[in-house]
Amino acid sequence: MKYIRLGDLLVKSGTITQEKLDEALKLQADTGERLGTVLQKHGFITEKQLIDTLMSQLGVEFIDLNSFTIPSEMAQVLPKNIAKKYSVVPVRVTRTDIRIAMADPLNFVAIEEVQSVTRRRVIPLIAASAAVDRAVQNLYSNQGAMRAIEDMRRDLLGSQYGGAGDAALPQITAVDEDEADAAPAIRLVNSIIDRACTEGASDIHLEPGEGSMTIRMRIDGILRPIIPVPRELQNSVISRMKIMARMDIAQKNIPQDGRANVTVRQETLDLRISTLPTIYGEKVVVRLLRKSPELSTLEGIGLEGENRERFCRLVDRTTEGVILMVGPTGSGKTSTLYAMIGRLKSDEVNLVSLEDPVEYHIDGVCQVQINDKTGLTFANVLRSVLRQDPDIIAVGEIRDGETAEIAMRAAMTGHLVLSTVHTNNAVSSVDRLLDIGVEPYLIAGAVKGIVSQRLVRRLCPHCRQAYTPSPEELAALGMAPGDALFYRPGGCGECFGTGYRGRVGVFEILEVTSAMRRAIHARSLKELEAAVAAANFHPMMENCRRLVQDGITTPEEIYRVLGDG
Repeated sequence: MKYIRLGDLLVKSGTITQEKLDEALKLQADTGERLGTVLQKHGFITEKQLIDTLMSQLGVEFIDLNSFTIPSEMAQVLPKNIAKKYSVVPVRVTRTDIRIAMADPLNFVAIEEVQSVTRRRVIPLIAASAAVDRAVQNLYSNQGAMRAIEDMRRDLLGSQYGGAGDAALPQITAVDEDEADAAPAIRLVNSIIDRACTEGASDIHLEPGEGSMTIRMRIDGILRPIIPVPRELQNSVISRMKIMARMDIAQKNIPQDGRANVTVRQETLDLRISTLPTIYGEKVVVRLLRKSPELSTLEGIGLEGENRERFCRLVDRTTEGVILMVGPTGSGKTSTLYAMIGRLKSDEVNLVSLEDPVEYHIDGVCQVQINDKTGLTFANVLRSVLRQDPDIIAVGEIRDGETAEIAMRAAMTGHLVLSTVHTNNAVSSVDRLLDIGVEPYLIAGAVKGIVSQRLVRRLCPHCRQAYTPSPEELAALGMAPGDALFYRPGGCGECFGTGYRGRVGVFEILEVTSAMRRAIHARSLKELEAAVAAANFHPMMENCRRLVQDGITTPEEIYRVLGDG
């Protein structure tokens, strides 16, 4: 390929003007970044415009890495350090040529380095930057996992003839699947955790089956299969996980829970590890908790617009009483609770939180780890906290009537209590409290507000496709017929072919009025529903409709999360 400057290509094709190019070149001189990166970062061009220009001007072929399966043997052709350094990935090789996917096919330094290492002529292909980075990580991560599996099989075969196994493994402190000296089980588990971080997974599921153990990861709320592990190796992998969490590896017939701290590419993670006996062995679920400061902000949990105003009004004006965060498991209640704590904590208040487990450490907050085995239950600790002169008490979860009653009584004596409850919506949380035995007068007197929420997947802004919804689709969302424009998922390099990228919260915020208190005190669901209808209450479906109309999510995603009702 003839040496040519990217700026000249973009100006020649009319993608940018000479003035914009000069401005970008000045910015590049300050940062030292490649021109294509500067142009995209500052909004002069999009990645699609860059790809289209290079394809048309240079005749470079585009490759969609999300639909292309890279053979695992490609990891042997190009060293991982070269692939990561230049963000290139080999996709096909012959005796004389190597095709590499790269976001910047004009990076001649990278091309020459690959040519020197592989001793083959390089044919560059253009791909989306995010897709290249993901392909590099997955190719070499899978290579590490496969190599570890082969080593484990060899060790297992050797142990059958008197060879030493790897039963006693050291505590992990850092995740690096390239540690050549580490035992194969360690390298395999490290590789799995590293892959989970790359994919942005919230959970890892290790599921024993009849023929093999399947590794699945929950990405944007959806479980996806990643890699199978041979059945004869599952005990080693599970034992490694249990050792990390300081569990008893000899106990295989009872559920166990534990925690571990790991470092992945300079990011510290907390792992919550749980085991459960099944007919094919122990199933392990690992929850990945990232210590992100964004969780302490309203932007981090997705609160905006009118819901943000309601939330701030409820939190800022409530000095005593109970504020509840409600929703099913995995709906983001804990993140909202932390955002509320972050907003309320200050040097002037004594804020104590009771958590099981403590997921994120917050400066200025006294955090208590609940431990049922030692008698540190929510109810017992809550009684003790009331003797610690608290202003605000955050109770991680109300699970039983005793904890709920103590929290309500604490609120009625001048404390502000924040907590979460597992219910489907704001109104049904009152039924839940009544069901676990809390007296109606306590609920009516103590509860000031209820925040109900869910998480829905965001449409990828780079590939979403507009369409006109049918009258039936509009009716299902409770919308009148009209000229509405909805969007459906496409699939591109930015979203790894799924059509979705990230998640956003949908909320309904109920501020309890005097009419609602009377209905709760009378235990009348009919009166409560009438009081809610009379109040300025916006149900969650309104929030969902706005997100669909704004092209942030899809009707199908709303139905998946909320159901048809």
